[in-house]
Amino acid sequence: MAATSESSRVRIALVDDDSGLVTVMDRRFQALRWDREVLSYAPGPDQLAALRLHALVINPALTGPEYIGRIGAAMPGLAIVVVAAQASVADRVRGLRAGADDWITKPCHPEELVARIQAVLRRRRVGMAVFDEEPTAAGELTIRPDRFDAYAGGEPAGLSRKEYDLLRQLASADGRVLEREQIYQRVWGYAMVRGDRSVDVFVRKLRTKLEKVSPEWRYVHTHFGIGYRFAPERADGSGPEPATAATGVPAVGLGLAATR
Repeated sequence: MAATSESSRVRIALVDDDSGLVTVMDRRFQALRWDREVLSYAPGPDQLAALRLHALVINPALTGPEYIGRIGAAMPGLAIVVVAAQASVADRVRGLRAGADDWITKPCHPEELVARIQAVLRRRRVGMAVFDEEPTAAGELTIRPDRFDAYAGGEPAGLSRKEYDLLRQLASADGRVLEREQIYQRVWGYAMVRGDRSVDVFVRKLRTKLEKVSPEWRYVHTHFGIGYRFAPERADGSGPEPATAATGVPAVGLGLAATR
């Protein structure tokens, strides 16, 4: 196996007190040449931030179920994988909605756990940790990949991880309409089930937060029966306005007519 460069090496923490799982997974992570931390307690956001992790594997029986939402909100760039004993569907759904990227039931094969972590990292594109990606300007917004948030006048929109992923997918489409199914596949990583309204719900949340920090602009436009398109447009209908060279960042989705 070729040596992994420092810039692309996966950094992962396993939070569990299951000695059997910990021993097996630590050896597996070592074989993959992943930088790893094994903890028997629930670390706080500051400690996790200092570790500059790509992924966190946790046992909610040790951390408490509320830990998923707390870490997910504090660290939107961190992939979270839950490995837990048998749990109800309701508990699993709550965990996934709170911010977990995947949920695996014990006992599980170590190769399956590794494969699921790798799948999550691929979907979220955090395995390569592109921290130097340039910000993007649109209207009054500056979309900051390094902070997983959008800003207007220096004020953060306070986007959740999924809201940021949704914004980034829409903004990177160069003004094209993305169908709901495309959005769901790109943001959630799975095929959308018929009748699932998650995309619409998160678009509504995203719009609310963007309009709070940038009330004179509209960014996400609905194409009824199809999906959504990103294009900055003034709320008074006076039309889009290109970002100036003074911003120092590229403008996106400009000069396009919006469909309400």
